[in-house]
This record gives sequence, C-alpha cells and structure tokens, in this order.
Amino acid sequence: MSSTNPRVRKIADRIRVIVAEMLERRIKDPRIGFVTVTDVRVTGDGQQATVFYTVLGEEADLAHTAAALESARGLLRSEVAKQLGIRHAPTLTFVHDALPENARHLDEVLARAKAQDEEVAARRGSAYAGDEDPYRKPRADDEDDAEPADHEDDADA
Repeated sequence: MSSTNPRVRKIADRIRVIVAEMLERRIKDPRIGFVTVTDVRVTGDGQQATVFYTVLGEEADLAHTAAALESARGLLRSEVAKQLGIRHAPTLTFVHDALPENARHLDEVLARAKAQDEEVAARRGSAYAGDEDPYRKPRADDEDDAEPADHEDDADA
C-alpha cells in the first residue's frame, strides 16, 4: 500500500477481504477461475482502489478472468460501499499481479547460476593453486639450533 495513512491502509485491507469474499461466494460467473486477491492499493483521497490478483491456470484463463472481473466491477464496487459504510466508494481497477511469475523466473535464473557454478567447480578439479600446505614451517637449521639450548637448560637444573 502506497500510503502511510492508517485509515487508507484499513480501507485497503477491508476492500481486499470484501472483494475476495464476493469472488468466492456471490459472483457466479463461470469465466472466473481460481483467483487470489493479492493486494489492494488505495489512493490517499480514497477515490481509486487498485486490486491486484493472480489466476491459477493458463493465459486463456487469465483473459477470461480479467473479462469477468471487469463485468462484475459495478457489483463489487456497490458491495464495497455498502460494507465500508463510506459516502464515496472508491473506483475499482483490477490489475493482474505479475509478482509470482517474476519470482518463478528469478528462481529459475538462480537455479541455472547454481548449476553453472557447480559445473565450473567440477571442471576445476581439486588441485591447489599453490602448495598443498601454504603455511610456513620452521627450517631444519632452526630446530637443530634450538635443541642444544634445551639440553643446556636441563643440565643446569
């Protein structure tokens, strides 16, 4: 919801519930498929309400559902006005929500990138770029010098 006004947010939430219930119970148009009302955005003055929806199915189902929603817009608006109890009911505009398709596309892109990363890692092999053990080790001369010093300390004690 674009506005931070609490009243507008409450109206938008209530419109979402009313429209969803109407689509489920009272609108008997056979063209309406499996519709989910995902979001409602109301302008600050409360005159326009944009209802975002998704449809389960193919492109043909989406077109039929869009036509059915447009034909039922007047009935939905009058029911919204009656249940909200406000003088001026907002004009309803129905917009297909592309968010699920965008999310599915991003999931596919991420899965493809992961597969390509795994392929590159498999081709690279397990050879190290440098030595197998990159840490410095004390030289053999240092160990020889350190040993006599330890023996002298033991003899003094």
